[in-house]
Amino acid sequence: MFKPALFPMSSIFAAAMMASSALAGVLDEPHLDIVPRTPEEAARIAAVTAMPVDFTAPAAFEEMSAGAATVRATDVRDVFSHASENLGFDEELTFKLGNGLFKKVWVSSPSSTLASDGLGPIYNARSCQRCHLKDGRGHPPSGPDDSATSIFLRVSIPGKPEDGIAEIEDYIATLPDPVYGSQLQDESVAGVPAEYRFEVAYQEVQVALSGGEVAQLRVPSYRAANLGYGPLHAEAMLSPRVAPQMIGLGLVEAIPAADIIANADPDDVNGDGISGRANVVWSTEFDQPMLGRFGHKAGQPTITEQSAAAFSGDIGISSSLFPAGAGECTVMQTACQSATHGDGDVREFEIDDEGLDLVTFYSRNLGVPARRDVGDPQVLRGKEVFYDTGCAACHQPKFVTNRLADGGAQSFQLIWPYSDFLLHDMGEGLADHRPEARATGREWRTAPLWGIGLTEQVSGHTFFLHDGRARSLLEAVLWHGGEAEVARDAVVDMLPEDRDALIRFLESL
Repeated sequence: MFKPALFPMSSIFAAAMMASSALAGVLDEPHLDIVPRTPEEAARIAAVTAMPVDFTAPAAFEEMSAGAATVRATDVRDVFSHASENLGFDEELTFKLGNGLFKKVWVSSPSSTLASDGLGPIYNARSCQRCHLKDGRGHPPSGPDDSATSIFLRVSIPGKPEDGIAEIEDYIATLPDPVYGSQLQDESVAGVPAEYRFEVAYQEVQVALSGGEVAQLRVPSYRAANLGYGPLHAEAMLSPRVAPQMIGLGLVEAIPAADIIANADPDDVNGDGISGRANVVWSTEFDQPMLGRFGHKAGQPTITEQSAAAFSGDIGISSSLFPAGAGECTVMQTACQSATHGDGDVREFEIDDEGLDLVTFYSRNLGVPARRDVGDPQVLRGKEVFYDTGCAACHQPKFVTNRLADGGAQSFQLIWPYSDFLLHDMGEGLADHRPEARATGREWRTAPLWGIGLTEQVSGHTFFLHDGRARSLLEAVLWHGGEAEVARDAVVDMLPEDRDALIRFLESL
């Protein structure tokens, strides 16, 4: 049943985690101007984030997924594209300017439109919106001829200990592929070869469920075809990535690092079979180790750094954080390196700091839609099943964000992301065998669940997980293994009506 360690609290293992060299300095949170909590506030937060005891009615404020930042849930496709409800009037223009840059289609250099040139020379998309469709999830190819996809392959090779970052304990040293870098790009400007063509094949596997029901899972097999610069390194590790939804990022950024780390239990001290770990990554922005919060393996610490890395890797756009005009091109790719780039003019970089700040502001302030049907009897039953089955051990429902000195939209909000933002071993079925910072090849960050029930409305599909292999929420649950295997088996064996209620609860998020 319920385990107290699922929720933020002081504990012996949390104290040990915070004191470890792996997390030294991580609690500084240089990206935030924090007003420290008073003892009275800490007590109130502990009470409001405690486990539920009543499943006969919704909890207080449960429909307000993002606190005062929650936006109205509508039945239109752009429901993920609205500004946080509590954004100031003067900030709405900034949000709209950032939206314009997020949607901007970049062009190759040289161009008469200096503010838009610099694409590539190799890239995966010409705009941010191209992958984050309507600010929602991307999707894998539906067939061999489907080019309208939002998926690519990350690539790296094993490194030696001396290649790692000494300041981060348990850092798993990896290196970019010497020819292809750390990400494969399937598009390129004229005169420059693209790196590859993404290919995936699926094998159907049946899973027998209680009540005589049968589910179908598709097991993917990925291939980098038509390699434009010769073979990959013999030890290359490939990992597919589908673009995640964009909502609520600023609120995730504002969660106290201490509250996230407090849920980590790497040695499973409490014996519940769940041993989440914090990913600690090197911040290019602040030149220090920080808690990883963003990305499928929590590989980025801030929205600014996540945005700048995406500009560089996905679109080939340089910035002050990632200044290479050739983007992901390596020195082995001579045609790419010698191509004309868009940096070096009055902007200095292809996107200047003002533009990067606008995109970051937009990404930070995309609102989370309100919950639907929170009082529906089947939803309430599904919520009870969610807790009883142990799903909340990783998909932690609630946090309270830091109180911020500027009192912005993310300041001191009770939010319901349904994630602990920690790394968990998800089993061999989901393993990509590619480490990232402290994350092993079997570990993934717990995906936030807020807004997941609106995926089909926003993105036009119901593909889930890091590579979109799951075609429904039930399939996504059935792919859970490793630390989540007990919970997955419980879903397989439970009464069909309880399984239906669980899915109905997830659809209400």
